[in-house]
Amino acid sequence: MKIFAWLAPATAVLATAAAGWSGFTWWQAAHDDGVARAAVREEALRAGRTAVAGLTTLDYRQAAPGYQHWLDLSGGPLHDELAADRQGSLDRIAQARTVTTGKVTDAAVTEVDTGAGTAKLIASVELVVAPADGDAVTKRNRFQADLTRGPDGWRVTGLGQVPAGEAP
Repeated sequence: MKIFAWLAPATAVLATAAAGWSGFTWWQAAHDDGVARAAVREEALRAGRTAVAGLTTLDYRQAAPGYQHWLDLSGGPLHDELAADRQGSLDRIAQARTVTTGKVTDAAVTEVDTGAGTAKLIASVELVVAPADGDAVTKRNRFQADLTRGPDGWRVTGLGQVPAGEAP
């Protein structure tokens, strides 16, 4: 009978330790900045994919609204560059007479800084370029986008084509 006298207290100690450990690991997971960082990364990825597709799409027949969409998707230096030459760009778009449609086939966030609200994204884009007088051509390009989070969400602040065979 003496052997069972210590069994109840030992079981209580083990149960308390297990409950304490479970509570601690739950608290640790709830306060892990990796979870918040992953959420920011996913948010940047979604916004970046949408923005890169939008910034690689333009119809010369609806150039002004399309260009405004570019301005809405952009921020910082890219926005300033687009806004500074709006009329010149619209004239060049009208002269080119092409419809370009970009579709992001794959993308990944390569860097994210949650404190600064910045991210870098690389995207593989299928571009269909259809001239007014000719056959459409499909191209596949890679782009690197710099993203910045502001009060209105993520904006592309820099966008550049990555040459084939070169890592971003």
